[in-house]
Amino acid sequence: MGLKVIKAGAAKKAGRDEALVRRVAGIVAAVRERGGAALLGYTAEFDRVELATPEVPPEAVRAAYAEIPEKTLEYMRFACSRIRSFAERQLRCLEPLGYAEGGVEVGHRLVPVERCGCYVPSGRYPLPSSALMSVTVAKTAGVGRVLACSPPAPGRGGIHPAVLAALDMAGADEIYCMGGAQAIAAYAYGAGPVEPVDLIVGPGNRYVTEAKRQVLGDVGIDGLAGPSEVLIIADETANPRWAAMDLLAQAEHDPDARCVLVSTSEALAREVMAETERFLGELPTGETAALSWRENGAVYVAESLEEAAAFSNGFAPEHLELQVRAEREREIAGMLKHYGSLFVGHYAPVAFGDFVTGTNHILPTMSTARFSSGLWAGTFLKAPVHQFVSREGYGLLAGAARHFAELEGLAAHAASVAIREEAFEG
Repeated sequence: MGLKVIKAGAAKKAGRDEALVRRVAGIVAAVRERGGAALLGYTAEFDRVELATPEVPPEAVRAAYAEIPEKTLEYMRFACSRIRSFAERQLRCLEPLGYAEGGVEVGHRLVPVERCGCYVPSGRYPLPSSALMSVTVAKTAGVGRVLACSPPAPGRGGIHPAVLAALDMAGADEIYCMGGAQAIAAYAYGAGPVEPVDLIVGPGNRYVTEAKRQVLGDVGIDGLAGPSEVLIIADETANPRWAAMDLLAQAEHDPDARCVLVSTSEALAREVMAETERFLGELPTGETAALSWRENGAVYVAESLEEAAAFSNGFAPEHLELQVRAEREREIAGMLKHYGSLFVGHYAPVAFGDFVTGTNHILPTMSTARFSSGLWAGTFLKAPVHQFVSREGYGLLAGAARHFAELEGLAAHAASVAIREEAFEG
């Protein structure tokens, strides 16, 4: 029958801003051609900060700790330990592979990338959680050299002390004060003291995202981030005030954020909408949240939780909350396949995953959870394969390999197999 629409959000935005594409292409090309001079020039132009070098010296990192309240440091260490613990357990799920049959041994190794660049956004408020999420996991995965960067914080002339301390706590090997498309280009091609990396990870604004798209291929990336998203599946047992605030917790990120409620109770859905409007007048971030909620917020009523789960699988949200009666939580959770991060239970707001559960908050958006995962230990690993072939193994494989080569018109392939038959002659 389909979901009943109580409140419809704006249609999903598609396509790329061609003016933005050209602007970013110019920045990337300038950094690629002029290196550090271009990087520092864009920092002065966009961030209004004149730097002699983008590199942050160790003494500046040490000084940052003194500017941070001890309670903040305590909670940052708490979050860092949980993120590291989760990443360590993820790594234990991954194993090298090797087995032998008939003189042929095949397998793979797990090899971390050698150099990774972590990008930490900046804005009106510091984002130490994003610093912890990227650098901690990269170091835990065994990346040889982890570079980290963040733009100058407004009014500070450099990276915010909380972000600097988080980067140090997480184990960054090098820290740079740089941001925007120019930072991505520096990571990809090198600029001044910044040497090229193999992989770039971390969220950013649309300039950062477009730059990551443009350098992909010359360097690896974790993904292309879009506006934040949350989808809440709720039955009549959900608390309407809690659900409303959880929707606004995503809406306050960005006017383009998407906040969706799917409930099996129309009464609950309408209560949530009323609470949402009331909270908007109370939140310091209400102006941004209101733009997001009124333009992109959506509310639907489903006939069953099964129908709600099917809708969610088609939407593939970045964040997915399940607020239903306890006896059905695991059953419905088992039906959910496509999401970046799942929060089950009335006491599980997305904010826990954003900061302290230990799972990552760098997640797929714009329905890309259908085919991709968020940042995790495996993001930083490769699994190159190998084969050891003995004389016995040659005999097992040669006939089939020659046949395939001849079928596909690859004469040298066939000959490379056949020429080894000389060893069997006589």
